[in-house]
Amino acid sequence: MATIEERTPLLGHVEPQVIVETLQGNFQQRGQLSKVPVLSSGQPVANVTIDDNEDSGSQDVLIVQEPPPDPRTSNMQCLMHLLKGNIGTGILAIPVAIKSSGLWVGTVGLVFIGLIATHCMHLLVSSSHKLVKRTDKKALDYGKVMELTLATGTPCLRRFAKFGRGIVNGFLIFTQFGFCCVYIVFIARNIEQVVEVFHSIDMNIHVYMAVVTGLLIPFCFVRNLTTLAPFSMFANILNFVGLIIIFQYIVQGLPDTSTRPAFNSFSDLPMYFGTAVYAFEGIGLVLPLVNKMRKPEEFGGWVGVLNLGMVIVATLFIAVGFYGYLQFGDAVTGSITLNLPDKSWLYLSVKLMFALSIFITYALQLYVPIRIIWPHLEKILEKRIPMKYAEYVFRTLLVLFTFGLSSVVPHLDLLISLIGAFASSALALMLPAIIDLLTHTGEGERITPVMAIKDSVIILVGFVGFITGTYSSLLAIIDSFGASDWRNITASTNSSVYKL
Repeated sequence: MATIEERTPLLGHVEPQVIVETLQGNFQQRGQLSKVPVLSSGQPVANVTIDDNEDSGSQDVLIVQEPPPDPRTSNMQCLMHLLKGNIGTGILAIPVAIKSSGLWVGTVGLVFIGLIATHCMHLLVSSSHKLVKRTDKKALDYGKVMELTLATGTPCLRRFAKFGRGIVNGFLIFTQFGFCCVYIVFIARNIEQVVEVFHSIDMNIHVYMAVVTGLLIPFCFVRNLTTLAPFSMFANILNFVGLIIIFQYIVQGLPDTSTRPAFNSFSDLPMYFGTAVYAFEGIGLVLPLVNKMRKPEEFGGWVGVLNLGMVIVATLFIAVGFYGYLQFGDAVTGSITLNLPDKSWLYLSVKLMFALSIFITYALQLYVPIRIIWPHLEKILEKRIPMKYAEYVFRTLLVLFTFGLSSVVPHLDLLISLIGAFASSALALMLPAIIDLLTHTGEGERITPVMAIKDSVIILVGFVGFITGTYSSLLAIIDSFGASDWRNITASTNSSVYKL
């Protein structure tokens, strides 16, 4: 069979292929094609036209081949993923963060932290692009960017390349585990409030957490993210509807701003910093989103997807934080959903919406540490134990591990502040600035004075927040244990005296 191919560009992002194949012999019987040549790509044929060539006794088959669906994401899809990754339990904790800083200081601080966090995302993307050109790699994740930055930068630091990647992955794992712990406490607290409206039972929060964990275990057996995609879309809808209901409530009957302190105290600022950075810590999603875009060059820039998404995120954070604290004052809790009225089905449904949404998101958050840890663990265990059910056992143990951690500190605000100060400040602030400096030590690059000062300031801000925020969070956690123990001792003593 002699073959002549002609590809004619048509309108569209990916053009259909027009292929002309000349077939020797007669393949047409009773007006129907009995044999169509199979294309090497194996793609389905959209249209077939046969033109008999009487002179040569051959047939020309015109095949218009439709292109396969493009697996890469559009700008709008990328924006939706960016919003979903940044709007979670963090936005519901912003009012309690502003409680720690004061109404106006906290609001201005959110703008400041949002600008730095967004700039650091740009630094990470820019460094990734430079390293792709330098090493001819196609796509890099956060850990790989750190590894290649060290491997191709200053010669004296190249031996630390693998160690640098391990540091980034370690912080990512800690952050994801922390998110999962927060999710368990969040779901349990909201379910507890709903149950107590209908049944006057005094059940310990750990019981609710245990029930939630039992339901999470089989849900986390889903290994394919494609299977979870419809659930994720449903969670997005629940978040959107829930935020609308919350916002319409917190803007009703607002007191005057003078009734809330503009600034609280310096001692509470570290707690504010940890919670705010936790809320803005979506940097782990940035590179995966860029790598899957049809037009990755439109992610950055002044009017790119990243800036648009982060402006929306920051606006929502500021609005919910400002009006939430203005509405509830010092009575605001670790999640603003817990401040909503208990006597209305509308607001009870919001608590259930967010509980279900976070339940679904738990499996997505746990996917990251599984993807990092399991391949290494599998290599160690494959020759020692049967591997058929090993991964399911591993997933079960991870869920139980997060339940154990969350049971130790079942306080939403303290957990969020600790995770934000310890891990999020490193991932969202310090490490991107360090990567930017190290990337510019490579061949053909140089560090300008402005760059050195800017990145050094970001590293300093992140480091100060890291130290003070972690210390303050741990101190508050210890104090919470002390207060709880003191209340138990006092209750026991009073009971004994009463019996006497």
